[in-house]
Amino acid sequence: MTADWIAVDWGTSTLRAWAMSQDAQDLATASSTDGMGQLASAEFEPALLRLVEPWLEVSKPTPVIACGMVGAKQGWVEATYAPTPCKPQSRFTTAPTSDPRLNVHIIAGVSQSEPADVMRGEETQIAGFQRLNPKWDGVICLPGTHTKWVQMSAGEIVSFQTFMTGEIFALLCTSSVLRHSVVGETWEDDAFLRAVDEAMSRPEALAARLFGIRAQDLLHGLPPASARARVSGLLVGAELAAAKPYWIGQSIAMIGAQALCDGYAAALSAQHVPVIRTDTSQMTLAGLKAAYATWKETP
Repeated sequence: MTADWIAVDWGTSTLRAWAMSQDAQDLATASSTDGMGQLASAEFEPALLRLVEPWLEVSKPTPVIACGMVGAKQGWVEATYAPTPCKPQSRFTTAPTSDPRLNVHIIAGVSQSEPADVMRGEETQIAGFQRLNPKWDGVICLPGTHTKWVQMSAGEIVSFQTFMTGEIFALLCTSSVLRHSVVGETWEDDAFLRAVDEAMSRPEALAARLFGIRAQDLLHGLPPASARARVSGLLVGAELAAAKPYWIGQSIAMIGAQALCDGYAAALSAQHVPVIRTDTSQMTLAGLKAAYATWKETP
């Protein structure tokens, strides 16, 4: 089986590829742990070949459309950011290859000058959502290590804001004094929502309330499930307080892992904000299909 073209989602820790037909049907899929974080610049082409070689034509190059951290400064080749306002996929950078069977094009990320912000990979998920919801105007939230709130209008990314909520949560739970109180992966929904409400009411008290989790555990005993949920709720609540201009009075489309989206959706529901949930993998592949269609039309 050979592919008419190949879709690639290349992140920091994983590489995923789909063999695609000309009419955008996925014929096969493959993945590996050859993420950007494990590779030097000269190792990207061999890593891709290990995964997709069975799908390549012998007599002509196969187009490869790639998104994600493969286009970062530390990636295969830097794909220069497209400045806002812009369509989610407005630029491609061709990656250097030595194998004549490969024709690799990397989707550019998106940048915002003021306030300074960047995204790389999320633009493809946004394009996928647009492909499946062509009349959508509004706000898209992408929960993750670095959660993004994106204002869309007339098919363009108008503005966006990134919050390090997920990364801060991980650091607090593994590298701070709170690690002693949040052992395990258990969770308490009510504790999460109470903490969200507290942080939204007084976001300036975030640092004090975080330490209060440790103090309460030491003095009165606090179940790890409650402590862990409370840390997350305080951080998400502070984020929602800061991101209020994005979500107030809006319908929100949400793209992300189910567990993360569960928390954000519950927090927004408590504020009477409707949320449309979508599947990350589906949006990514739909975005890569949209990118291929755009690339084919590019002179």
